[in-house]
Amino acid sequence: MRPPMKKIDYKVGDKVEVCSKEEGFMGSYYEATIASCLDNGRYVIRYKNLLKDDESELLTETLLPKDLRPSPPCVRNPSKFQLNQTVDVFDNDGWWVGKIISEKILMEKNYYYNVYFDYTNQTIYYPCDKIRVHHEMMFSGEWFMEA
Repeated sequence: MRPPMKKIDYKVGDKVEVCSKEEGFMGSYYEATIASCLDNGRYVIRYKNLLKDDESELLTETLLPKDLRPSPPCVRNPSKFQLNQTVDVFDNDGWWVGKIISEKILMEKNYYYNVYFDYTNQTIYYPCDKIRVHHEMMFSGEWFMEA
């Protein structure tokens, strides 16, 4: 049995990431900001990249704390990722966990890595600027950085 995750009290303006529970998007995280803190313990968040259906403004949602995590720390990416290193890739407006399965290669004047995604059994090439070091939130509330 896992210990409970340390409770985090967010405040208005905090940067967070929201874990998707939608079919086809499970396990992906979307950047958002806390817009307000409700008396019932829920939070109203405003997504950074997701728009309402009519695309008139940024999408907002009311969520429980368990659906949120703080934004991972901003760290400088290494000049080279290692084979089989777990990374986050920015695609479809969110961050997806994958593994590096190739050396860095030059294509179309940019450097790319081939990334494998367990949940879809797919490999896709991504430019380096769409890849970040993967972090896991520990039960203590601290971030653990994949090496």
